[in-house]
Amino acid sequence: MTDPITVKITILKPVHKVWDYFYNPKHIVKWNFPTTNWHCPKAESDFREGGRFDYRLEYKDKSFGYNFSGYIDEIRLLENVKSHLDDGRRIEVQFNKIDENTTEIVEIFEPEVQNSTEMQRVGWYAILDRFHKYVENN
Repeated sequence: MTDPITVKITILKPVHKVWDYFYNPKHIVKWNFPTTNWHCPKAESDFREGGRFDYRLEYKDKSFGYNFSGYIDEIRLLENVKSHLDDGRRIEVQFNKIDENTTEIVEIFEPEVQNSTEMQRVGWYAILDRFHKYVENN
């Protein structure tokens, strides 16, 4: 990866639950957006190597939105997933089991060119933090 951005967070739940909530579309629609004026009305995933994922993120007032979509390249069960977006950028998500009830998630992604690196880091971290709160509260 060329100059990747890394964000990480520790979640006080077992790795199997964190994994399920991260990749199961019924959960993705509940947390995959950066702020409360956004939502994720659609999440589809053929969760297998070579499978496609497609998540729709948009403002609740429908003034702007985009699809976050691509293909899954490699799955190491309960450890990591490597994928690439439709524009070719690569993403890796690592699930580090700290103990029986603690999991660290590390997301490493290639930035896009439209927004600053810091804006992207803040946005991805906001989504990861929303995920963290969703998992720990459900």
